[in-house]
Amino acid sequence: MHQDNSAQTELSKKSSSTPKRKSARSPVGKSSLRRVAVEAQRSRENTKRGRDAVLEGTENNRVIATSVADQFEMDAVIRILRSHGFQIDPDGTDFDTEQVVHTRGVNNGDIFVFPSGSVVAWSLPEDVVSDLATKTLLPASLNPLADQIEMEDLEYLEDPKRENSSIKADVITLGTKPTLYSVEPEKARVDTTLAKIAFSSGLARSTKLAVLETMLRRYFESTRNIPKLLSRNSRLPFDRRFMLQKTGELLELRAQLNHYSELTDSLPDLFWDSKHELGLEGYYDQVGRALDVGIRIKTLNEKMDYAQEIASIMRHTLSEKHSLHLEWIIIILIAVEVGFELRREWKEKNEQS
Repeated sequence: MHQDNSAQTELSKKSSSTPKRKSARSPVGKSSLRRVAVEAQRSRENTKRGRDAVLEGTENNRVIATSVADQFEMDAVIRILRSHGFQIDPDGTDFDTEQVVHTRGVNNGDIFVFPSGSVVAWSLPEDVVSDLATKTLLPASLNPLADQIEMEDLEYLEDPKRENSSIKADVITLGTKPTLYSVEPEKARVDTTLAKIAFSSGLARSTKLAVLETMLRRYFESTRNIPKLLSRNSRLPFDRRFMLQKTGELLELRAQLNHYSELTDSLPDLFWDSKHELGLEGYYDQVGRALDVGIRIKTLNEKMDYAQEIASIMRHTLSEKHSLHLEWIIIILIAVEVGFELRREWKEKNEQS
């Protein structure tokens, strides 16, 4: 018990300190969600005006999302968090812990852990979130990403005059005003937590997508010379092992995007049984639209189609090379056989003479 209190005290000290942002971090690769939105050709001026209008006179906080592994083993996540003194599901949301694990630090900073290998934290310093995701929860990680870790952040605020929540100009606004369905303070707090879960799920989805974008970018860096070599009719300096390796990497990327995750699902299983009046599926969709998740998924698939064309050309080229090699082997064997036959006939002719 003393160890648990020490862990909570340490978290409190870290949480009360001013967050320090590093200009270059290794091994964590960081790309701002606002930069992603700009790359999707959204208007910077409109974004700034919208943010200023929303934040005027209101205290601002940060929500940080990071993806550190292919998956989390959720039972192990619960054991680890409890061993460090964290209470599981403090607001009694009753969500399936196989879908999301909610806990809260002593500073009331909410932490949500998703089975996709993502952690989303509200009102916690970046170094605390990073330590929790990459160190504390490391034993629960399946295939840690190591140098492919992604971390994103958004601003958020709480508005006691609004019942509904929204995301606008890359700022999440949480409406904390009690509704007709949640007059009691505890019920209103639960509704706010549910809204955070919905927004966190959308952020975790975007961060997971950023991991695949980084992996595909590195894939293209490793094969970027191939089109140039083909255009020059040059010999490809790659062997069959390299070709199989790149084909496997591409298939794994496409499977992670389209088959082994909920990235392309319009609504995760997490929200199927939620109350309609809470609008959780709407919050999830808002995050997807704000961060251009649909466009990014489409772009990823198009890039993978292009990469697949290159891989097909590589296989065809290596197949031709292999066929040519076999043809030369056959020609040489025939030549050797003809040579032996001529030598035999020459010997027979000499013996007869």
